[in-house]
Amino acid sequence: MKIVVVVVLFMLVIVARGIDVTYDRRSLIINGTRRLLFSGSIHYPRSTPQMWANLIGQAKKGGLDVIQTYVFWNIHEPLQGKFNFEGRYDLVRFIKEVRNQGLYVSLRIGPFIESEWKYGGFPFWLHDISGIVFRSDNEPFKFYMQKFVSMVVNMMKSEGLYASQGGPIIISQVTPYVIWAASMAVGLRTGVPWMMCKQDDAPDPVINTCNGMSCGETFAGPNSPNKPAMWTENWTSFYQVYGREPYRRSAEDIAFHVALFIAKGGSFVNYYMYHGGTNLGRSTSSYVTTSYYDEAPLDEYGLKRHPKWDHLRDLHAAVKQSSQPLLWGKHTKISLGLFQQAYIFQANSGSCAAFLVNNDTTSKVTVQFRNVAYDLPQKSISILPDCKNVVFNSATVNAQSGVRSTTAVTYLNQAKNWLTFAEKVSNVNKASFTRSGLLDQLTITKDTTDYLWYTVSYDYTSSDDQQLLLQVNSQAHVIHAFVNDAFIARVVLEKPISLLNGKNNISLLSVMVGSRYESYRRDAGAYLEHRIFGLQKVRIQGKMDVQDLNNQLWGYQVGLQGEQLEIYTEKGAQSVEWRTFDKFAQKPMVWYKVIDTWNLLLDAAVALNLQSMGKGEIWINGESIGDIGYHIPHSFLKPSKNLLVLFEEMNGDPLQITLETISVSSVCGAVSESNMRQILSPIRRPKVQLYCHQGKRISVIDFASYGSPTGDCPNYSEGSCHSNSSKTVVEEVCLGKRRCSISVSVSRFGGDPCPGTSKSLLVAASCS
Repeated sequence: MKIVVVVVLFMLVIVARGIDVTYDRRSLIINGTRRLLFSGSIHYPRSTPQMWANLIGQAKKGGLDVIQTYVFWNIHEPLQGKFNFEGRYDLVRFIKEVRNQGLYVSLRIGPFIESEWKYGGFPFWLHDISGIVFRSDNEPFKFYMQKFVSMVVNMMKSEGLYASQGGPIIISQVTPYVIWAASMAVGLRTGVPWMMCKQDDAPDPVINTCNGMSCGETFAGPNSPNKPAMWTENWTSFYQVYGREPYRRSAEDIAFHVALFIAKGGSFVNYYMYHGGTNLGRSTSSYVTTSYYDEAPLDEYGLKRHPKWDHLRDLHAAVKQSSQPLLWGKHTKISLGLFQQAYIFQANSGSCAAFLVNNDTTSKVTVQFRNVAYDLPQKSISILPDCKNVVFNSATVNAQSGVRSTTAVTYLNQAKNWLTFAEKVSNVNKASFTRSGLLDQLTITKDTTDYLWYTVSYDYTSSDDQQLLLQVNSQAHVIHAFVNDAFIARVVLEKPISLLNGKNNISLLSVMVGSRYESYRRDAGAYLEHRIFGLQKVRIQGKMDVQDLNNQLWGYQVGLQGEQLEIYTEKGAQSVEWRTFDKFAQKPMVWYKVIDTWNLLLDAAVALNLQSMGKGEIWINGESIGDIGYHIPHSFLKPSKNLLVLFEEMNGDPLQITLETISVSSVCGAVSESNMRQILSPIRRPKVQLYCHQGKRISVIDFASYGSPTGDCPNYSEGSCHSNSSKTVVEEVCLGKRRCSISVSVSRFGGDPCPGTSKSLLVAASCS
């Protein structure tokens, strides 16, 4: 996701052969036809190959034409010249899955992607290239950038995935060398258009595009009259950081801004993210949770977010009903009031489409358009694909709402099943190497681990029992302090300690949180390659003096013993002596192991509830599910004997961990007689439509009221007008079914409970 001005180059991958892709001022042109395109970001390494087909299929059902993804340089070239395109890093397989489902691909090669991904997507070995300056007009950086980009482009060409063959896109993100980046991109001769996001001076023929939540209001427009208006990142929510509540962006707000962008002449909208997925392993940037954009139309587990997914699907269908005038008609704007406008598209063929906009955030209004009165809810847009009939309003949600819930299926509360192993404390005598002074953490670890031991021997002599303070200044995120192998505390600036007369071993475990690079705050800035991490100053404060340890002989040990031995794998686990649970339970720096048979429904999303744990990392059958993992992809599980290993830095209690299934357990729908017809249904009469996920059926009607129910989903109650047959009618139609539809009509409910008033139907149901 972009929160600063960056350059983004990318191109559309077209999924048929021999296709010509160009553009004009209205839209992208595919084989001579202007196209309105809706796109959604799904990042292949944030899910698994076993999930891709369903995610892409649900995006297609949601009305998308295009799937957009970054290319993640640091997972593909973790070591210079050593490439990895296997498993969930199989970019070609992902693109072919999109192609097989009849969608296009928008491929953003980078190399700098930000995306709340460690080091912004750069491989760490770039840090060690002599004279390099990231994201600048710097020859070493441009050399390695062009080398990687060319390698990916050639890979796509060799697989026949470009426009003339059927394929992708490339992106670059550095403002100081825009002209060079554009020339490089065009020079690769991919045969498809290129774009730069948030770069108003993108040189021809590259298209400048918009990122943000409200590009219909903020985008100044294309920088050339022959370029189309395109929105490359419409943020469907926001990434979450530890300790903060998730940001929830409503379906109504997203729909309003998309409709406004289209009303002002836009023709391409990409949702960032459409499915966020999971930051598996050590992939996420600092403090960003493993769950990524869980509030997207498809949540972390691939389940539909109701009503967001449904409401946007209806929006896409409404816009596409208007395609002919939107792409070919004369575009005009008229005022309908102080905060109201109409955007009109009138084609020579006689077809017409209109967008009626109410920008008033507090009041609904009635406007006159072509001698007809239209009611516009507050902050809303109505779409009239024939300039007469409203088929969609951004603030009127006809889709069902859903409540996601968890069900514990396995309790890991038996101490006899757990084994423990205490991580060994390093000291200067056990160190891998010694140096005078404090060294940069990442220069030593090369980002192969979050952990680095800094150890020093300190000779202490005192005739009294004076109070001592250990003072630490660090650019790491957590410091665990040990004196003479005994855990003292997690150090924040300073901590009281006790020392023995004579030599004392001081061991400081420096830890980077959430994979290290503060991309959510700072990796958009300059000189990322020069930033320093780890310990900066270490002192011991006594009554009368301060002992500076900075220039002492320090010992260094990269990583944890358990990491080096890979004790989270079946083979590695045999290399250490595991002890019974009570030996080290709820102590810091402890590894926990359990082997369990989890009988799971194959279609259920699976997660670990780790509320009882502190900080560390989790592995399932040798696969890391993150620093504070939660979602377990099905492909990580075995039918029996699943190995779960946790490293706990603090003093969490694994006996409270549960394995849970995730599902949409209840659904709710509401619609009124005054609603416009639902555009995906051939029946014009408003109706409530409910359906259950994952093979479940409607088991209970929790609430039903035809009349004037108050509130909305999920906060509702009967109003002053209520049909007593409401629940009986709904139960007859819906119970035991996976989906059902109930029309809002007097005849359906056996009479009018309140003649002369507009009535609504609200239904809430449980799925099991």
